Amino acid sequence: MTNFYQSLETAFGGRLEQPALILQNRPDWNFRQLVNAVDQFAAVLLGQGVVAGDRVMAQVEKSPENLALYLATLKVGGVFVPLNTAYTVAELDYFVSDAKPALFVGANDRVGMSSLTLDAHGGGTLVDAAAQVDESTITALRTSARQDKDLAAILYTSGTTGRSKGAMLTHSNLASNARSLSEYWGWQNDDVLLNALPIFHVHGLFIASHCALLNATPMIFHSNFVAENVLAALPDCTVLMGVPTFYTRLLQQPELTRERTRNVRVFICGSAPLTEQTFAAWEQMTGHRILERYGMSETIINTSNPLVGDRVPGTVGFPLPNQEVRIADAEGIEVPLGEVGTIEVRGPNVFSGYWEQPEKTAEEIRADGFFITGDLGTQDADGRVAIVGRAKDLVISGGYNVYPKEVERLLDELPDVVESAVIGVPHDDFGEAVVAVLVAAKQMEVNELNAALVDQLARFKQPKAVVYVDELPRNTMGKLQKNVLRDQHKGLFVSR
Repeated sequence: MTNFYQSLETAFGGRLEQPALILQNRPDWNFRQLVNAVDQFAAVLLGQGVVAGDRVMAQVEKSPENLALYLATLKVGGVFVPLNTAYTVAELDYFVSDAKPALFVGANDRVGMSSLTLDAHGGGTLVDAAAQVDESTITALRTSARQDKDLAAILYTSGTTGRSKGAMLTHSNLASNARSLSEYWGWQNDDVLLNALPIFHVHGLFIASHCALLNATPMIFHSNFVAENVLAALPDCTVLMGVPTFYTRLLQQPELTRERTRNVRVFICGSAPLTEQTFAAWEQMTGHRILERYGMSETIINTSNPLVGDRVPGTVGFPLPNQEVRIADAEGIEVPLGEVGTIEVRGPNVFSGYWEQPEKTAEEIRADGFFITGDLGTQDADGRVAIVGRAKDLVISGGYNVYPKEVERLLDELPDVVESAVIGVPHDDFGEAVVAVLVAAKQMEVNELNAALVDQLARFKQPKAVVYVDELPRNTMGKLQKNVLRDQHKGLFVSR
């Protein structure tokens, strides 16, 4: 196995004059310009003392230079550590102390350590230093030899329970998943990807960008998601990768039509569950059935609905060809087909562990190589996987298990409900009580709500309270933050 960047560089070689990044408010980049930027940045990294295995931490806005910095880090054998641009200084202090980067790249210099700057417009000391690199240095550059198990990136998880953990991804993890997805999604030489995702996250940086880069096809490279801008670009793309929020906001645009989407080969969705209502509405408006898939920072992508064949709403499809998925109990024993258990995965995509946390790694990667995802799901006889929810989101009320997804699907079908979240909060009598948090056009009392559910939902699963909000809390990737809701409403039944 070679350095993953070597595979990308080889792909670029025959298409150097072809468009690589189609940009907003800036001249486009072809693959030659991208390779040149990578080489210049690689020279700067080496000049800063970065050697193979060193961490390069980046907290910068999305830009072509940001992407080139990632690729340059791979080229010199470094380990790329992207950080959410929303993290505060206090949060940043934790990541720096944990990862111990040899170099930090951010909007501003970081006092007390080697650092460079890079802004959203492609300016900063990193770019200034790159401009000073002479041609002889570039000519002498070689891509650092890497092995299968050598680290390529560390992605910090969201840290909803305790401190964030750094998931260690190897060159083999990145390469195997990129190749699997390219094949499974039928990537074509004339594909054009619309990438409006952030690239500090596995979705935008690895899943989306890698497919385009590995096949040397163009990316329409938006700095962020703006519904009007994405809508305007749809006729020029063949693949859109997004989160559910992309699709719900595009559905609000009157200009979304079958004509506008006719050139798109496939719409792909992930990072958070897609409601069946959004799936149906999208098909009605555009004629396209969204392809939902399932992955995470630790594994990149595990399952996907098929490119050819039935895409079933409410499911995340089948394991990728080189991966195994099992639905297991707490001991790792498979449960009967159709029963709820924890989703566990094994394959070349599974990360090598958590950075400097061997105990946590041992807790979540079994001796047989299966990673315990923490997601609850089912699998049918055909192998199709459906996600029920997170294990930590399971509500145990009166000794009975309540899977929030089951209740949410019914709530979302009610005429006035826009969006729902079902949580468990402390209750003296039941241990936990089921609470429905709703975004709705019309409010109703909990008894009225349950009357609409009575024929479809056992009494112990029915909400004991309903709370109305203007919007549900989500992180930057659109994932619902139920931990926030649980904390906000933990006193709902106090003194009752």
